[in-house]
This record gives sequence, structure tokens and C-alpha cells, in this order.
Amino acid sequence: MRVGVIDYGVGNLGSVVRALEVLRVSPVLVNRTSDMHATDCLILPGVGNFADCVRMLEAGHWIAALKEEVLGYNRPLLGVCVGMQLLADSSTEGAVNGEPVTGLGFVPGQVKHLAALGCQLRVPHAGWNAVSCGHTKDSLFNGIPAETDFYFVHSYAFQAQNVADVIATTDYGPTVTAAVRRGHVWGTQFHPEKSSKAGFKILKNFIEGPTC
Repeated sequence: MRVGVIDYGVGNLGSVVRALEVLRVSPVLVNRTSDMHATDCLILPGVGNFADCVRMLEAGHWIAALKEEVLGYNRPLLGVCVGMQLLADSSTEGAVNGEPVTGLGFVPGQVKHLAALGCQLRVPHAGWNAVSCGHTKDSLFNGIPAETDFYFVHSYAFQAQNVADVIATTDYGPTVTAAVRRGHVWGTQFHPEKSSKAGFKILKNFIEGPTC
């Protein structure tokens, strides 16, 4: 199993790769768009500012290549933290003259600041929070007990256009999207690679999922 970790210039690749090595799969740092096609599935990490991540994706010609792999070849994809937010249609983070920044559009929705969603707690949201999977548990959470804690660090949150695309939530004042899925595209707002055994189980479920 070759799991491609997309190296487009963000800084949290090492912890993702080490987590995959613990799971005894073959992580591949993908730093050329053409190398994605030699993988079984892909992980899109992300830290920092949404607009900055988009600029790095554009500079490396990743956007068109990702759309070809994910939509054209049905390559399974997992976005992590800002990587999940990049799956959205757009984000208000880094907006210029009120115009949202365009995302990949794999999961319809928009990313907004936690305060704009009614959060009155400390931002960024940093630390461990319990995650609820609702009534229908997605395969990504197989073997994970209800209300398990995962590690979050974020100031913005994903508002999905379709409620059915939200597979997990967490409570941080308002209900916040913790994970999404649309077809063979998943995303987690929390960091599975920093979430101990439960996070490693998330990665294992993605890798061993029915479409990966």
C-alpha cells in the first residue's frame, strides 16, 4: 500500500509520515504532481492560513492535478486540518475586498471564522475535544468509541452545504464540523497524527477503507 503525502510546501509532513510508518504502510512524500498517480491513496496536510495554502497549491500546479486524480481517477483523498478546509468551495480566511478564497470544491461548503459561527470561546481552538459521529457512523470511525477525544488546532471551521457530508462534529460553543466525507474524499479538522491511538486508527481506517 503506497500512501502519498502531498508535499506542496506546508510544514507538518513529518508527523504524518511517522504515523504512517507506525501503521507499517509505505508513506511516499509526493513533491511532483506526476507522482500522485503511482499511489493508492492521498493525504493532503495543511497548516496555517487557507489563502497561503491555496497560493502554494497554485504555484506547484497541484490544483488541476489533484482534480484529475481525485475526480478523474477516483483516487481516495484525506484532507487534514487546513487540508480538510481546502476541500471546500471557498474560505473567508485571507479574503480580499470581501471576496472569499476559492478552494478545491471537492466537498461543497464554505470555511468561516469560529467567531462568525457564534463561538465565544477562546480562539484558536487548541486542545483535545470529544467528537460525535451522529446516528450513522462512517467507516472512518470504525472501532472508535463514541465521544473519543481528538486533538484540534484551528480558528476557522467548515460549514458544509449538505448536512449529509458531515460525518462527525465537536462542541466548541457552537457545533463545529470535525470530519466530512463525500464519496471517496474525507477530511478531518482534527490532527489524527497527533491524536494518539484513536488518531492512528482513523488513518488505518482510511488506508484500509473500501475505496482505498
